[in-house]
Amino acid sequence: MPRSDETRELVRQAYADVARKQSSCCAKASCCDKKPYVVPDHPVPESDLGLSCGNPLAFGHLRKGQTVLDLGSGAGKDVFLAAQVVGDTGRAIGVDMTDEMLVLAGRNAQKFAATTGLRNVEFRRGTIEFLPVADATIDVVISNCVINLSTDKPRVFREVYRVLVPGGTMIVSDIVLNAPLPESLGQDSDLYTSCVAGALLREDYLQAVRDAGFSRVEVLSDHAYEPARAGHDDELAGLAASITVLAFK
Repeated sequence: MPRSDETRELVRQAYADVARKQSSCCAKASCCDKKPYVVPDHPVPESDLGLSCGNPLAFGHLRKGQTVLDLGSGAGKDVFLAAQVVGDTGRAIGVDMTDEMLVLAGRNAQKFAATTGLRNVEFRRGTIEFLPVADATIDVVISNCVINLSTDKPRVFREVYRVLVPGGTMIVSDIVLNAPLPESLGQDSDLYTSCVAGALLREDYLQAVRDAGFSRVEVLSDHAYEPARAGHDDELAGLAASITVLAFK
């Protein structure tokens, strides 16, 4: 793969294109599988671009009044769901590096407020390796199929640990590899933006979480991952998995 700055720009352009088209995971080079989770009766259905690989909010770890941070928030799908759970005494913050996604999320936030009456969401521009968030100010960090796109995942986990309050929780859905990726596929840019070429081996991913300082690292869900339209079906069969990880500061 190219250098980290070039890889970040590759990802940015891929997801800017998704935002411009407001397309689903059928789009080329998007980070989702062929069966992304769908939220019935979502308060802002336009925010669901089909880019998910799991559902970090399904495990009941949010409470009223908490502050939640979503890494790589996109059009705001999980931010809006979290905002409903934490209520008007809580906050839901999304961080994304793609201007087009932030514009889309801002429009969706207006729809969310009109639909629910809640004005407890905020979107910030930034990268997940350098979060625009103060130390020890977040109760729960969530993310959905985003951390695997970073070229420095250990730093992402250290940043998550930094912004969490003592006793805070990280719950993220992401892609890991069950075995090393064939060398011939490691340079495939479409496979990178489809969340495979940049994914870590499962144990390396979990160890990076532990090394950041987290305790009680648990895998809550685990299922096979099939990137949409990534090609190389025979070589990729059984190679990747979508997992949801819970960890405590």
